[in-house]
Amino acid sequence: MKIIADMHTHTIASTHAYGTIKEMIEQAAELGLYAIGITDHAPAMPGSPQEWYFHNFAAIPKTYKGVRVLMGAEANITDDEGNLDLEEIVCPRLEWIVASIHYLTIKESKRDYITNNIDACTQLYLNVADNPYVKVIGHCGAPEFKFDYERVIPVLAEKGKLIEINSSSFRHRKASVSNCIEIAKICKRIGAPIIVNTDAHFMTEVGRAEGALAALEEIGFPEELVVNSSVERFERYLTEKGLSLRE
Repeated sequence: MKIIADMHTHTIASTHAYGTIKEMIEQAAELGLYAIGITDHAPAMPGSPQEWYFHNFAAIPKTYKGVRVLMGAEANITDDEGNLDLEEIVCPRLEWIVASIHYLTIKESKRDYITNNIDACTQLYLNVADNPYVKVIGHCGAPEFKFDYERVIPVLAEKGKLIEINSSSFRHRKASVSNCIEIAKICKRIGAPIIVNTDAHFMTEVGRAEGALAALEEIGFPEELVVNSSVERFERYLTEKGLSLRE
């Protein structure tokens, strides 16, 4: 199995990543990827761009060097109500939103309540499932934000959210690995579509999802449930979501 699109990547706009948009796309082109998602952190993450950055994506061509470029954000889930740190006026402008939890970006008044609270995290994700702009639930295997997988994953799938198996977790977040595998097994059992991404913070990481792919292969995960494992599947997904193909 391979990925033909890497839909969770960061650039220097996030300030803790180290490649330009151009460099990330060119790396995708060199690898022969069909598409790349540029998903810099939304404003609640320290050092990240403010909302005006997300207003001007019309400046970026939808296809560059033969690669379909989807401009979006990794939005931060800020509380147990599932609110994101992007204003409603911004979200419709973005083609691709990954919603993730980061400890630093949870509202301070909610951090102690949400962290290590399965009930709170379960409700949080159930609320995010209702957000029409979210395409992907990002790196959701963190042990400190564990939720009721059996209850939530079917709802996410029903609402059209892709569960991300984030290859960066297999390199940098080892404590998340067992949860990632448990999540993948549930997705396999109920037929929930997933997406495999790298969470690349430098151009040499683009498309390098070996850790996640090896784990999926080990559990016999069906390739047909990995949305970005073939051009045909990914194009079908884009069409279903009303997104254009290559221009």
